[in-house]
Amino acid sequence: MNPFARNSDAVWQLGLPSNPADAHAILVFGGDGTVHRHLPQLVKLQLPVLVVPHGSGNDFARALQLHNVDDALAVWRQFASCPRPGEDTGEDSSGNRDEKNVRRIDLGVISPLSSFGESAAASAPEPHGRYFCCVGGVGLDAEVARHANQLPRALRRRGGYLLSLLPALFGLQPVAMKVQVSRNDPASGLDTRHDGPAMVVAFANTPAYGGGILIAPQARLDDGKLEICVVEAMAKSRLLRLFPSVYSGRHLNLPEVKYFQADRLRIATEKPSQVYADGEYICSTPVEVTVERAALKVIVPASWTG
Repeated sequence: MNPFARNSDAVWQLGLPSNPADAHAILVFGGDGTVHRHLPQLVKLQLPVLVVPHGSGNDFARALQLHNVDDALAVWRQFASCPRPGEDTGEDSSGNRDEKNVRRIDLGVISPLSSFGESAAASAPEPHGRYFCCVGGVGLDAEVARHANQLPRALRRRGGYLLSLLPALFGLQPVAMKVQVSRNDPASGLDTRHDGPAMVVAFANTPAYGGGILIAPQARLDDGKLEICVVEAMAKSRLLRLFPSVYSGRHLNLPEVKYFQADRLRIATEKPSQVYADGEYICSTPVEVTVERAALKVIVPASWTG
């Protein structure tokens, strides 16, 4: 924290404030999992958040063009140089602070469904959903995340996803899944986009996860949409051979891959399957996944465009 406090007249405190009036901004030092665990309170506080990348993946920070601590420090200095509320040049006609490098971004919300199986499509989501900032998934991705979380921290920071891929794949069988998405007219129900065995169903708010895996190269944090990537059943040997293509986004050209957008989707599986997001366990299927638009204020480079 010292570089951020240096040459600053700010008063610093550890931990999240209990009231938004108690702070002007929040700095989160960590990776995607750290951000994920604090999202409910960060959304409630509605204070600008600076993510200082210091975790094993840091995909959320990279999506905000914060590739390292130096990037975060430069952005913080720009933010700190803005006038505070109440200063003559620090408020617009509405009384808001002139925050030139603060943006609002979307978050995903995962809600367990109250029913299972064929009736899941007609069931209502449970009232308390879980926020996520990067990518969630069912199938291989969830298994890899589960294995990665069992690794020592030092190994997770040095390719935890890749180290966990083989053991996760070893015992994995394709999962029978139904993926339904909202239509343009919300009142007209859901369209089924996949109904059959799949290796992976991933839903993305950011382009990458797992330390640079470009699962959703078209994802934006401020478009009100999730990118959905379905990898249909295939031989494990073929999956391993094709896996490097996901680092460049070339996997979207494969015949086994379906890729589409939605602001609401439902995933049901033949048997309950674990759902992970931001590397953290969330719940089991069936689930509904939605977008909460402009849910979080983040401090970013002034040139950031989503």
